[in-house]
Amino acid sequence: MAGPEDSLATFLARAESVLARVEALLPPAVPAPDWNAAFAFRWRKRSGIGGTAGWLQPVAHASKITLDDLHNVAVQKAQIEQNTRQFVAGRPANNVLLTGARGTGKSSLIKACLNGFAGQGLRLIEVDKADLADLPDIIDLVAGRPEHFVVFCDDLSFEEGESGYKALKVALDGSVTAQSDNVLIYATSNRRHLLPEKMSENMSYRHDEDGDLHPGETVEEKISLSERFGLWLSFYPFKQDDYLAIVAHWLSTFGCTPAQIEEARGDALRWALQRGSRSGRVAWQFARDHAGRMAPEAGAEGAA
Repeated sequence: MAGPEDSLATFLARAESVLARVEALLPPAVPAPDWNAAFAFRWRKRSGIGGTAGWLQPVAHASKITLDDLHNVAVQKAQIEQNTRQFVAGRPANNVLLTGARGTGKSSLIKACLNGFAGQGLRLIEVDKADLADLPDIIDLVAGRPEHFVVFCDDLSFEEGESGYKALKVALDGSVTAQSDNVLIYATSNRRHLLPEKMSENMSYRHDEDGDLHPGETVEEKISLSERFGLWLSFYPFKQDDYLAIVAHWLSTFGCTPAQIEEARGDALRWALQRGSRSGRVAWQFARDHAGRMAPEAGAEGAA
């Protein structure tokens, strides 16, 4: 006959088994945000048997680019800088959509704003397109904080039927809940309206009996998302002189002399020709390559 101790041990073993099964059905545990760890965060997801949970991961080594590093985008820089200044000061400000040619500084401008205003309480949260459905959870997580948060969606575009499109549309201006005063969305895209536009969509235009022109519902749906951004900034391909000026800036930051920068002009133009682009990104890539090749190899001076 089993004694009381045996019965208790059996009960505890069964209780532990039940608890283990219950824990397996719960969402996975995620760390609480460490707001003092960084100025920039990434939204991450962790999956388990009980579902998926998201958390904010501090970015230990964020980009150090500054507003002074960005050239030939003075108009765009002034507009987003003013909008961000209003935001961190607690004044009304707009969500921002940056569109246009690749490599012209759209993403860099947002990162530079973070570095320029982090001391005034600005924080950045990078969210992948696949996780846009979590925007309400992210906004709820930071709504009570004293900092001001820019939700950053980079290289944003949608194909037909993607769920993130609807989630972003609601987060911008379509929910019964008012948007938090300490959250804005800054997004970059190569597409002005974020969705592909097709020639066949022109067929959706028709005339009624009175001769009025009615835009097709498909076209209206595609335009409606970009219209929810209050501020649009357009970026254009750089001219040759603009490209060379950017090359000169980055070579200077890598320690090249004015004479070395002048000598590099030909190589810089050939570099751009090979890549079919005179973008700011190509200029930065050339400067890194050129400055790296010109730097003395480790131990070379001692050997000499």
